[in-house]
Amino acid sequence: MKKSFLPLLSLVLLFPLAVLAQRITYSEPDRDDPRAYNFEVLGKIGGKILVYKNYRDDHTLSVFDGDMKLLGKQKLNMPDRLINTDFLAYANHFYLIYQFQRKSIVYCMAVKLDSDGNLLSEPVQLDSTQEVTAVSSNKIYSVIQSEDKKKIMIFKINSHNDKMHVLTTCLFDQDLTLLKKSRVPVVMPQRNDFLAEFALDNAGDLICVRASGTAQNDNINKVSLVTKKANEDVIYITDLAVKNIYLDDIHIKVDNLNKHYLITSFFSKLRRGNIEGIYYTLWDKSLDKELLNAATYFTEEFKDDAKGENGIKAAFNDYFLKNIILRRDGGFIMVSESAFSSSRGNTLSRWDYLYGSPYWSPMDYYTWNSPMALGGVGYYPWGRNSAFFNNNNQTRYYAENIAVISFDPKGTMEWSNMIRKTQYDDNTDNHIGFSMLNAGDQLNFIFNLQEKNQNVLTDQTVTPDGKINRNPTFKNLDKGYEFMPRLSKQIGLRQIIVPCMYRGYTCFAKIDY
Repeated sequence: MKKSFLPLLSLVLLFPLAVLAQRITYSEPDRDDPRAYNFEVLGKIGGKILVYKNYRDDHTLSVFDGDMKLLGKQKLNMPDRLINTDFLAYANHFYLIYQFQRKSIVYCMAVKLDSDGNLLSEPVQLDSTQEVTAVSSNKIYSVIQSEDKKKIMIFKINSHNDKMHVLTTCLFDQDLTLLKKSRVPVVMPQRNDFLAEFALDNAGDLICVRASGTAQNDNINKVSLVTKKANEDVIYITDLAVKNIYLDDIHIKVDNLNKHYLITSFFSKLRRGNIEGIYYTLWDKSLDKELLNAATYFTEEFKDDAKGENGIKAAFNDYFLKNIILRRDGGFIMVSESAFSSSRGNTLSRWDYLYGSPYWSPMDYYTWNSPMALGGVGYYPWGRNSAFFNNNNQTRYYAENIAVISFDPKGTMEWSNMIRKTQYDDNTDNHIGFSMLNAGDQLNFIFNLQEKNQNVLTDQTVTPDGKINRNPTFKNLDKGYEFMPRLSKQIGLRQIIVPCMYRGYTCFAKIDY
């Protein structure tokens, strides 16, 4: 059977047929925008492309047509003491889920809007947390969504008791009708236990991991799978086999087609040792048991290919998992990137980053201590996409080679390959890193390469058999645009929105393949 990178729901049915050539369409810089603000590309909704922008207490929605012409800007009326916003996009509408504090209560609210930013519903209260005695910018609730978008969950973790955290979940359908609210205790037997990698499958079942480290900010030597069925008020905890190795940077991927959960991580043989390979566990939801549990060691040849300026033994010490792509046959592709930073001349290793990558991870999880304080611990403390992401003038950011590894359904490595790049920037990491576009028949990796002291947007593809193709330079690469591919968002089968800077203003480029 021919392999494909397409996810479990066929994107062909969701998006129009692709154009044959690359074409870049730019939005005009909005001179009314401040030079520095937060933004988020929401996607293509009702045939229009929506971008949320935030500067201090000003919240707006910019609406573009297919040619990136600005159709209008809608001001969003948000409450004072706003803590956080999340967006869930659908074909013709989207939900804005927001948290704010009023007196000693934090509210989690939701409102439905159309493709022009007009209200389709009045704000609805999803949940609230009382006895919050301190004001903080840290959110209490996290939002997750199933792959088919038919289930939505908000959850919070009360960590006041070190030995017994309390997990509160609210499960909704796609119309935000409450299906189940649960409040369940989670035993935390070890001092350094923490919960991470929350996911929601299409049945509304919650999955996460409870990990135990040898010390704070150290290797993980014990991992347990935590599951909660949609209609039950109990959790199930199963220890996973981790034999004589140390893990970090754990990820979970839900395979809804085969009803599997994939748990994976880099591993080392020694505490704070060199990265030796990939650990993975495949859990069968229907049989409620482990199907696979293995550790694949990287070959010397692969390490030599990946090493960059590191020696062969330390070749993967700066690599962090970025993407996991599931195949229909049960196999999977893992994508990781070498990323590190230096501050005042001191290079930071993977052990200096509290919970994973030196940039940000795709989901934030916070614990909440009540009634002592709001917020508390953020497992992934980096924030929303920003035009001025980091102003620390003592920091240099690096992003280098991308490793792509394919595994068959039995967990055996089929092939591996390396996309070579060397990137660095001072004071900001906006222009380094990469974005990935899954076109079904190939994976497109989009990133900047420096040529003649200028960043040039580059595209390389990986085929299902692991072959790398270096594509010609993009057409319509107008001078003066500085692309931020790491902050991109795929909006169609062969369409992606890439933020960029032009003369100090943030604008957006649509790339059609």
